[in-house]
Parts: sequence; C-alpha cells; structure tokens
Amino acid sequence: MDGYPRILHHGAAEGVTGSCHRLQIAADRALLIDCGLFQGAEAGGQDTLSRHRIDFPLDDLLALIVTHVHIDHVGRLPYLLAAGYQGPILCSRPSAELLPLVIEDALKVGFTRDARLIQRFLAEVGERLLPLDYKQWHTLVDDARQRVRVRLQRAGHILGSAYVEIDVQDHERGGERRIVFSGDLGAPHAPLLPAPKSPQRADVVVLESTYGDRRHEGRAERRERLRGAIDRALTDQGTVIIPAFSIGRTQELLYELEGLIHRAREPRWQGLEIIVDSPLAARFTDSYRRLKPYWDAEAHARVRSGRHPLSFDNLYTVDSHAEHLQTVDYLARTGRPAVVLAASGMAAGGRVVNYLKAMLEDPRHAVLFVGYQAAGTPGRDIQRYGPSGGWVVLDGRRYEIRARVESLSGYSAHADQKDLLNFIGRMGHRPEEVRLIHGDVPAQRTLQAELQRQARARGEPLRVTRAEDHMA
Repeated sequence: MDGYPRILHHGAAEGVTGSCHRLQIAADRALLIDCGLFQGAEAGGQDTLSRHRIDFPLDDLLALIVTHVHIDHVGRLPYLLAAGYQGPILCSRPSAELLPLVIEDALKVGFTRDARLIQRFLAEVGERLLPLDYKQWHTLVDDARQRVRVRLQRAGHILGSAYVEIDVQDHERGGERRIVFSGDLGAPHAPLLPAPKSPQRADVVVLESTYGDRRHEGRAERRERLRGAIDRALTDQGTVIIPAFSIGRTQELLYELEGLIHRAREPRWQGLEIIVDSPLAARFTDSYRRLKPYWDAEAHARVRSGRHPLSFDNLYTVDSHAEHLQTVDYLARTGRPAVVLAASGMAAGGRVVNYLKAMLEDPRHAVLFVGYQAAGTPGRDIQRYGPSGGWVVLDGRRYEIRARVESLSGYSAHADQKDLLNFIGRMGHRPEEVRLIHGDVPAQRTLQAELQRQARARGEPLRVTRAEDHMA
C-alpha cells in the first residue's frame, strides 16, 4: 500500500502521559488518536504553552478520535483547536457527555476563567463532536482511492472508554490493513464496567503498557486491603485520604465503599462518612448515574435489589471552596474517622493538597494510593518515601510524612501484564506487529520480552517494537 499506513507519535512514546498518535493513511490523509496533556516529569520543566504547542500538520487530518476523556488523552484539545483544527471529534456516546466537563475544567485551570470564553469554546467542541455507538463501523472516506472505516469497542478503563479499530482499504492498488489503537485498557472485574474483549483481528496493534511489568492483585484481595486500611483509620481515629482522578477511579471506589458499608456489621462502619471533595468529581458521578445503561451486569443487579451504589446515605459531597477549607480543618482537628476522595489523582494540585498539608505529619491519618503515580509528581514522592519516614514538598514547603502510606495497585483502572498479554493472545487473527506506547521504559521492555516469548511459544512470528524506536 505504497508505504502507508504509517504511525507517528506526538506523545506517550516513552512515558505515560500526553497520548497523541497519528495514523498517516496517505500522503494527504491522516487520523489523530487522542491529544493529551503531559504531566509530572514528562511536562519537561517547560512552560505549559511551549510544551503543549501543536507542532504537527493539521490540514490533512480527517478526524480526531478520542479513546476516553482522561486529561492525559484529551487535555491538548484546546491547543489543537486554537492551532486551527476544524475537523470532527469522534468518540463513544458516554464520552461525548463527559468530554465537555473535562475540557471546561482544563480551560479553567490552564487558560481562562472567563465564563463567556469557556462557553464559546465548549459550543465549538459540541459542534465538532460525533458520538459513535460501540461495535458499529463508521465510514470516514470511501472514494476511488480508499475506504477508511472506524469502529469503537469497549475498553473497560473508564465509562465511555474505547479501543479503536481502523480499517484502511486501498482501492487503487488493492490490499487492506486493520490497525488497532488500544487507548487505555481496563482490568477485568473492575467495578461498574464490563471487561474489554479482544478484537477478532488486526495487522498492527498500538498497545498501552502502563503496567507491562506488573500484575495486579485480585478484586477480592484489593477489596479486603481497602477494608483493612479503613479499619486501621477507624481504630486510630483518623482520616483516609485517597488522591483520586475525578472520573473513573472516584466512581469505582464509591461503588466498592458502598458494598463494604452494606456488608459491614460494626456500628463504626455504619456511620463512616465517605466524603467526595471535588465539584468536578460530583458532576462526573451525576453523569455516571445518568449513563447507567453502560454499567455492567453486577451493578445493574445492585440497583434492582434497591441499592444505590453511587448515591448512598453515608456519601457526602463538598462543593464550595469555603466548605472545603472547613472540612479540612474539622477532620484535622477532631480526628473523626472519614474517607476523603479528592483530586488530583497524583497529588499534583487540587483540593487533595490541602488535606495532605494538614494531615501528612499526623500519624493518625493515612494516605491511600489507588492509581499510577507518574515520576515527578508529589504522589510518586509520597508513595516512594512515605513508608520509610521521608518527606515531600507541597506548595514550596517541606512536610515530614508521618501518616501511614499504603498503595492498592489492584484498583488501577489499567490492565496489568497478564491482561495485556491476553488482549493480544486471545485474538482470532493475531497481529504481525505490536507497537508499545504509554508506559515507562522498563515496563515497555518487560512487556516486549513477554509478548515475544508468548509468540515463540505459539510458533508465530511477531514483531514487537517500542514507539521510541520509530521516533525521528
């Protein structure tokens, strides 16, 4: 097919943030898969505008395809539109509802708080959005030269997440290629969401590798560890602080906490307050409730039994900034046991920082990490140095870490090494090439070796490369 399709990377080639990948299907035609922000050390120490400037061609783009609405996959959208992109934005139907919330928040943090400008930008995004049903092919081009089709499949990462199948047929020279972009794949048995199923076939798979060198504990084990962490806080008369992403992780944890409270018999559990201190997370939780048709069978069974997994009696939402400051002060002073979920998920900003500043130096409290902590973020520093009595810098001040620090890797919304191997291994027609993205270099190298070992065991040829091998 004359050297096409070709895959280029504008982010997440040798790291886990800034996902942005270009599928060049002809000299004058391309697709962009995601356009995310760089975070932590991957932001490079540069000013935000310089690091996130769009420095790749736009005039040949047929569409932007959004795999899901986490900021490291969509956060560069304002920069993309400002640079002159005028094409459609394809995503799943749930993502089409959630995306404006994410972009509004990103604009307020990084661009402007002018409500009129924000609404004008959101209106433009709304005009570009083209929601797609899962499992249905959507034709972007069908002319004398090519037919290009796109299909979204459930990825199980967060509500609305998808992996992308792209079918490119060359009418002039003959031949057909199917390229799959995994986006971020979820772990099986995650709360609320059906597990992803492997595609039937692909010639090339562009595969995330965030946990390519690790295995998660099972859901029963991680749920027991979550219960244990909270039990210890109840005994110590302290607060469990959970830095959590506003979308996905917060809702999954609420689901699990509702189950723990429902099954508990001890009075102290019955009265335990679960506090969501994030207006954005509260808005996402409302959207999750409205998008109930996309929940999995287990969640629907809970609802039929009369339970409300995302809206239960012990759940309390903090809205205003004044109320937030009062809550931080009250919990720090009184030691009333509580579980607080607050953004950001890597403790790099947001309301969780005030909780950490007030409670990190008090051994009654605990910090519980339930997701990936990127290098260069305060979350990574607390996770790494906290268990040995280290310190962290927050807002320019050094804080000794005396609170208990625990990590539950099983609550990551990412597939682990076994899941990633199964995603490839369970395909009916396996690919000739797997290209690894969205992972630290050690994770990519480990997964690369395991994929090659798996292919050799099957007696099948497979080329496994890392995105950085293809960088100019």
